[in-house]
Amino acid sequence: MVAIHQPNLFPRLSTLAKLFAADCWIVLDDVQFARRDFQHRARLGSMSCPDRRQWLSIPTHLPHGRSTLIKDAVVADPDLARRRLTYMLAQYYAKSPDWPKFRGGLDAVLHGLETAKTADLAEESTRLLLRLLGWRGRIQRSSCLAARSERSERLADLSAATGARGYLCGTGGMRYLVTAPFEAHGVSIVPFVTSNTGVWRDAREMSSLRPLMAAGIAAVADAVRTVAAGHQQTMGSA
Repeated sequence: MVAIHQPNLFPRLSTLAKLFAADCWIVLDDVQFARRDFQHRARLGSMSCPDRRQWLSIPTHLPHGRSTLIKDAVVADPDLARRRLTYMLAQYYAKSPDWPKFRGGLDAVLHGLETAKTADLAEESTRLLLRLLGWRGRIQRSSCLAARSERSERLADLSAATGARGYLCGTGGMRYLVTAPFEAHGVSIVPFVTSNTGVWRDAREMSSLRPLMAAGIAAVADAVRTVAAGHQQTMGSA
């Protein structure tokens, strides 16, 4: 099973769960950077009051203007980014019992600032959360794989390049995806869905850091494993 998704800064739980359910995450880094998306920002939610939210944004420079690809976007001010990350994350989540586990891996994310690439920082933040959940899959980057340019063909080609039998597709992608390129490669499309209660409340609205720190890493890992098992079962019966 493969999931294809842009690198997101501390991604939402819906995104993180989709990646966890996959055997391989293809980091979609060779498409256009979008400032209104999540490549350089995460919406933090308060542990005590989830309706209290704040954007954590990494200052990002686009060397080629609006046509800049995700992989080419640059952290505009690494020192400012480091201060924002350390201060805001501690402000929101330092009181969590699981904060020490998270903070122990945060240094690797901060180290990514030395490359000055926003995509590297976002990817490493996701790697950290996947490690905390116990994910054992592999990661590849789309910029290192051959694929056609049309949207559905690109996703089908990337899936096939990993040897995948199934492509996990979120609700947004299901609205535009053309199935023929996948069928030609023998890749099944597996719709990815989650609940909207418990830890899944606001799973598409805010960073997964909120449920991880509020409900606990173990509880979220259990919920994510259950969802992953359901989708693996769906794949097995396809």
